[in-house]
Amino acid sequence: MVTTVNLPDGLHERLKQLAEQEHRSMNATIVVAVEEYVSARNHRARVRDLAREVAERDAELLRRLAE
Repeated sequence: MVTTVNLPDGLHERLKQLAEQEHRSMNATIVVAVEEYVSARNHRARVRDLAREVAERDAELLRRLAE
């Protein structure tokens, strides 16, 4: 799949330098960055869902502890 991304000049240059330092193409560096971003977002969503489950399951206990 092809997706075009327009980057500001400064970000483009930093990406290019980072890719060179890591011996990767700019495309591979972008893919890694997006994978890390998506993974982090998914992790936060899972943590938020678990916290909601605990809060619902233990609502009475949490209420009593707050007194």
